[in-house]
Amino acid sequence: MKQKLIPASIAGFLACAFTLPSVACTGLRMMAGDGAAVVGRTMEFGFDVQSDAVVVPAGSKLSNSLADPSKGMHYVSKYGMVGANALGMHVVVDGVNEKGLYVGSFYFPGYASYSDPKPADHARSLAPEDYGSWLLANFSSVAEVKEHFDEVVLVPNPIQAIGGESFPGHFVVHDSSGASVVIEPLNKSLEISDNPLGVMTNSPTFDWHITNLRNYINLSATNVPAVEAAGIKLAQFGQGSGLRGLPGDYTPPSRFVRAVAFSQLARKLPTASETVNEVFHIMNAFDIPIGAIRDVEGKITSYDYTVWTSVSDLKNIRWDFRTHKDQSIRSIDVRKALAAAGNKAQVIKMDSDQTIIEVSTDFE
Repeated sequence: MKQKLIPASIAGFLACAFTLPSVACTGLRMMAGDGAAVVGRTMEFGFDVQSDAVVVPAGSKLSNSLADPSKGMHYVSKYGMVGANALGMHVVVDGVNEKGLYVGSFYFPGYASYSDPKPADHARSLAPEDYGSWLLANFSSVAEVKEHFDEVVLVPNPIQAIGGESFPGHFVVHDSSGASVVIEPLNKSLEISDNPLGVMTNSPTFDWHITNLRNYINLSATNVPAVEAAGIKLAQFGQGSGLRGLPGDYTPPSRFVRAVAFSQLARKLPTASETVNEVFHIMNAFDIPIGAIRDVEGKITSYDYTVWTSVSDLKNIRWDFRTHKDQSIRSIDVRKALAAAGNKAQVIKMDSDQTIIEVSTDFE
C-alpha cells in the first residue's frame, strides 16, 4: 500500500482556498466496570480533511509518505488496523489495531521538531504523518511501544494542503489495559511520557498541560453549599457551582482541563457498550460549531470545526465514528473488517448525509 499524497488538483485547490488551520482536537479515555478502555477524540480542522476509514490487513507492505519514498522506511505490517485517514493519504491518523492498541495523531504547532534527513537514516525514516500507522502495524501494547517508539526517525515532509509545512504532530497511545503514553517530537528526537489521565489536546507540551492542572485543583462536581455573610444567606443561583471557573474556551489548555474534569468526574458504567455511548456524550462538550473559531488572512477566512468524532472500544476492538454531516453513529468491528478484507487494503466511506426520521404518527 504505497503512500500517496492527495491528487495535485485537490491539493492546489486546498492551498489556494484556505489559510493554515488552527486545529483544535481533543482526546480522552474512560474505563468501564468490565475493564474496557474506551477512547474518544474529535478531529477539528479549518476544512474538510476528506477522511475515510481504511482497513489494512496484517502482512500489508507499507511504505512512507516522503516525496522520495526510496529515502524512507519500507516494512510489512505485523498487525491489521482500522481507522481514519486524512487528505486521501494512506495513513491512519486515528485508529485501532487487531490487538486493541489505539493511536491518535494530534496537531502540535510551534513545538514539533523533526530530525534532519541523513542518508544513514533512510532505512528507518518516516514522515510525521506515517508514525501512527507504524505504531499500529508493529505493536500490541503500550509496554511494547515504550521499548521501541524511537526506533524510527521522523523527518520533515512538506504538505501543500496545509500551507507547505510538515505535519506538526504529537501522538497519544492507549492499549486495552488502559495504559497510555504521549509521544512528542522535541529537539529533533522523540520523547515519551506516561499519561495516567488519558487526555490529549494540542500545544504546548504535555508536561506543561499537566502542570497547568494545578490551577484548577479547586474544581469539584459537588455544588458549593450556601454561606452566610453579615446575616445574609448566600446560595448558588443554580446547578454547577462546584465547577465554576472551569475554562470554557476552545484553546488547547482549556480543552485539556475540561477533558480531565469531564473524564475524571464521569460515572463508571458497567460495560464497554454503555461507556462508548457515554464517551460520545462527553465528546459533545468539545464539538466546535462553524463560526466559533476562525482564522483571517487578508480576504480569506477559515473556520475550525469538528469534522468527525471517533470512539474506540479497546476491549471489543471496535472503532466507531460520526461526522459533521451525519451525527448517526457507525461502528466498525476491527477483526470482522480485517477478516472480510482478506489480504487487500480496503476503504470504508465516512462521508454521508444525516437521515432525519419523521415520527409524527408513531403513536404507542
